[in-house]
Amino acid sequence: MKITCRRVESDADMAASMTIRESVFIGEQNVPEHLERDGLDGECLHYLATINGKPVATARVMLTGSKFKFQRVAVMKSARGTGIGAQLMRFMMDDLAKRDDAGDKVFFLSSQVSAIGFYALLGFEVCSDEYMDAGIAHRDMKRSI
Repeated sequence: MKITCRRVESDADMAASMTIRESVFIGEQNVPEHLERDGLDGECLHYLATINGKPVATARVMLTGSKFKFQRVAVMKSARGTGIGAQLMRFMMDDLAKRDDAGDKVFFLSSQVSAIGFYALLGFEVCSDEYMDAGIAHRDMKRSI
C-alpha cells in the first residue's frame, strides 16, 4: 500500500477533495450541503492523501492571524483504520511549520467529540466546552507548532 500526501494544486485534486468531503460530511454525517460548502474554500490551503493513487482523504487549513485552523478533515470509509488520516495530519503540520509566519501561530481545530482521541494522539489538547455545529457535538483543540 503506497500512501501519498500532497497540497492540492490542480483542479483535479480539488475535485477529488470535494468528492471526499461530500461523501463523508453530506452523505454519511447528514451535514446540510449549504453548511459544508461554506464559500471559504478559496481562502484555504487544501491537502489530499491517496492510497495507491486513489484519493481517499482530504482536509483544508484556514490561515488566520494567530492560528492554522484545520477544517474539513475527512477520510473515506474504505480507508479508515489505515493510518492515512494521521499521516495526512502530520504532513500538513510539517508543511505549515515550514512557513515564514509559523512562529507566532498555533495549530487549532474544531473536533467532532467522537474524534477527540484521534487528535489527542497527534498532540492536540481540548481547549473549549462542548458545542453543537451542524447538529454534531464538537470541542475546540489546539497544539503548539
